[in-house]
Amino acid sequence: MKPITTNNAPAAIGPYSQAIETGNTIYTSGVIPVEPSTGDIPEGAKAQADQALKNLSNLLKAAGVTMDHVVKTTVFIKNMEDFSTINEVYAAYFKQNYPARSCVEVARLPKDVLIEIEAVAIK
Repeated sequence: MKPITTNNAPAAIGPYSQAIETGNTIYTSGVIPVEPSTGDIPEGAKAQADQALKNLSNLLKAAGVTMDHVVKTTVFIKNMEDFSTINEVYAAYFKQNYPARSCVEVARLPKDVLIEIEAVAIK
């Protein structure tokens, strides 16, 4: 197992790795919409979805892959009413051969953000 880390995505806030590479597979931890250089969290579902996906993209880049290599995502959202807004942003990051995806509404996320996303990618 090889840990993947980058300063271009939020640092782990607990005893876990930002991502792990094993064989030709990369597993990311949940990525939240924290701006890595400032620690700021944008307001609203659209801005938070964009920041979370930007962070995910940066983490994957550190692992040597792109969003095109993602085969599965799990999206955790605080309010299912934000689903269509988040989906619009998500579609801007995944252009073709969309990955498999689960999306679930949860009661609470770290730092009280509105979205968290994790991914599995293949090199």
